[in-house]
Amino acid sequence: MKLSPLDVESYRDIVRRALDEDLGAGDITTQAIVPPEARARGVFLLKADCVLAGLDVALEAFRILEPGVQASVRKGDGERCTAGDVVAEVVGTARTLLIAERTALNFLQRLSGIATSARRFVDAAGGRITILDTRKTTPTLRVLEKYAVRAGGATNHRVGLFDAVLIKDNHIRLAGRLADAVSKARVHQPDLAIEVEAETLDQVDEALEAGADIILVDNMQTADIRESVRRARDRAKIEISGGVTLARLPELAATGADYVSAGALTHSAQAIDISFEIEPVG
Repeated sequence: MKLSPLDVESYRDIVRRALDEDLGAGDITTQAIVPPEARARGVFLLKADCVLAGLDVALEAFRILEPGVQASVRKGDGERCTAGDVVAEVVGTARTLLIAERTALNFLQRLSGIATSARRFVDAAGGRITILDTRKTTPTLRVLEKYAVRAGGATNHRVGLFDAVLIKDNHIRLAGRLADAVSKARVHQPDLAIEVEAETLDQVDEALEAGADIILVDNMQTADIRESVRRARDRAKIEISGGVTLARLPELAATGADYVSAGALTHSAQAIDISFEIEPVG
């Protein structure tokens, strides 16, 4: 499936605030050394293999400072890239390139790390189970990090608390009974699927009896996951959560469950080593 680009309005203010955080009252080093009329060329150079994500976000850092900056893109988000690849070139005033460099790299390295992590999980699943992300994202950066998950080939779970029903253990305690929680959610949001968290096979049975559409089996042993799948067949879908690692994924994919959600896609992704090499131009 083709990756849809992000609307620039969804990240322009995020990038602007990141620039403001770094720049403050001005780049005193660049102001002292580089004349305002000097021009330069910069290239984003990969130091490691990765799946690219966030290139437009990175380039926006330069465009905010200098709308006329020229950018030439050689690789696209979602592409598998190799160490040594130049993924984009930027030409503009030397001051713009120096000022925006770190902000641009911070976005590109972080988002490419998430995309690369997501692709590893998707590859390990071998097409046998759908890989989902979670809400374990960096505050204020969710739209970008979930985009990076898609760039890596994985699937977004709910965006926030507003677009899907997920009844967790604390909801059930406050409702009194699982059946009551499901009933109230069904009345409140009749057009949405109802997902319920279960930690035991008894809770799986209770969720099925209550009419849950999806059951999130949390921190279950593999044998119990298989049994949950058997009990839920033709009645509800099963999502695996908790204790999900890359090494365990082939085993989980073989259980017959429909989904596996992994917070590690976002909260534990390692940033990709990328440099921005600048040289003067006439």
